[in-house]
Amino acid sequence: MNMQVKPRALLSVFDKSGIDALAHFLVSQGFEILSTGGTAKLLRNSGIDVVDVSEVTGHPECFEGRVKTLHPAIHAPLLARYHLAQDVQTLEQLSYLPIHLVVVNLYDFVQATKSETIDEKGLLEMIDIGGPTLIRASAKNHQHVLTLTSPNQYSSAIEHIQKCGIYDIPIETRRNYALEAFQHTADYDIQIANTLHQRWVGLPEDFDDANEQAQFFPRYHFHSTHHFEQLRYGENAHQSAALYLRSGPHEKALLTGALVEGGKAMSYNNYADADACLRLSRSLATYSWSDTPHSCVIVKHNNPCGAALGKTQLEAYQSALASDPESAFGSIICFNQPLEFSTAEALTPLFIEVLMAPGWDSNAKSLLMKKSNRRLLTLDCENEIIPPLGRKTIHKPIDGGWLVQTEEPPTFSSEYHCVVTNEEISTSEKESMIFGSLVCEQVKSNAIILVQGLATVGIGPGQTSRVEAVRIAARRAGERAKNSILVSDAFFPFKDGIEQAGDVGVKLVIQPGGSIRDQEVIDEARHRGISMVFTNRRLFRH
Repeated sequence: MNMQVKPRALLSVFDKSGIDALAHFLVSQGFEILSTGGTAKLLRNSGIDVVDVSEVTGHPECFEGRVKTLHPAIHAPLLARYHLAQDVQTLEQLSYLPIHLVVVNLYDFVQATKSETIDEKGLLEMIDIGGPTLIRASAKNHQHVLTLTSPNQYSSAIEHIQKCGIYDIPIETRRNYALEAFQHTADYDIQIANTLHQRWVGLPEDFDDANEQAQFFPRYHFHSTHHFEQLRYGENAHQSAALYLRSGPHEKALLTGALVEGGKAMSYNNYADADACLRLSRSLATYSWSDTPHSCVIVKHNNPCGAALGKTQLEAYQSALASDPESAFGSIICFNQPLEFSTAEALTPLFIEVLMAPGWDSNAKSLLMKKSNRRLLTLDCENEIIPPLGRKTIHKPIDGGWLVQTEEPPTFSSEYHCVVTNEEISTSEKESMIFGSLVCEQVKSNAIILVQGLATVGIGPGQTSRVEAVRIAARRAGERAKNSILVSDAFFPFKDGIEQAGDVGVKLVIQPGGSIRDQEVIDEARHRGISMVFTNRRLFRH
């Protein structure tokens, strides 16, 4: 039911992009424009006649603009059910006129959180009150009121109004705008809740002790993301998939913020494997290596199949590839520094799904782009070096809920490590132990890593049997298993794993310990002349 011929629109926006053009269109369609504050001033300067909301409410804006639209003269028309005679009659008795269109977007709270100078008072002032109320009220009554919350919607709204007029826009279209409106306010509230929890309480990753971390998990687990890209398919061709990006004040995302060039669009599996590859690259950056500044990580199906450090980039690549050249076919590779031409030449024969680096030698990039199906991801890193990985809170969906935990690269301290055999551990062996542990932590469990120097020579990932993981790692290492260092993500439940390690010539075993058969395992190591270190830190990754 239309209570008057002349439709009315309420325009009150923080982001004023395109609002004057929209207002000019609405006026051309016979709309009366209501507005507030800076929006009203901009529209008047654009030559548009504007009715101040304070004229409608009969009440001036107050508290430096904190209260403008929170008044029955605004919200009664927004919530009136025009198909009900009693609501129409009530509006007439109150002398309130209908509002048919609401165009509102909110104070940019997220951008405010990124400011290094904003204090708590300033941040709280960026919490919009009237805007979300207008949006929710009009979206709730979407049968009668159209709600726009983004400049991106203006062109489509203009098309609908031109085609149907404001009164006859289809209910499906109205619902779509209303749904976006509710999603917009929900996202806004999540940003506020998460930011204030971080500022007022703290996050688990802000604290070092696990018991202390446990006190700072928020009562409610909120995720805020927005649709970024529809992917070609999911893990398999019969599955659909999309990429969503985090909303809000987070550290810069290297993977989803990377420049993608060459080949087909990134797939679900490409992103998943690239994430695992980048995570290990950043984990290796947490330790200051003496004279090996270059790292190379090769990942296949979410598991590293080779990782190495080198004095040169080419050395790091060749060592990583040698770990498992067969599995490297169709892999994801990440370098921690800009790619050099000599490395690009060495990469040329290998089929690679995705190649990641903080930058590229121009000739190297030209050479690599000759392969049409090869994707290059340029990571936006300061100083063109991949930054170390810090502690994070991660989330894993399960049926009916989420598992939430803190995660960080393994640390190395004499407080936790102890040699349980008689042999001394050399400085170079300690570095190999650290390198192997950093790699092992990123391999699916059960995981066994064989290391020579600062390179993997065999990886046994994702096994249900630990001794089988040893067999796989040893088989991939071949002759290089002799005098290698073995890293296990969890304790050996039986001595059979040590027997297998001894048979191929392993010289040092690093494991968490904690089995009821630890002494049996230690005795077997001593019997075979194998050194053993207990870390007292398990590295499961499921």
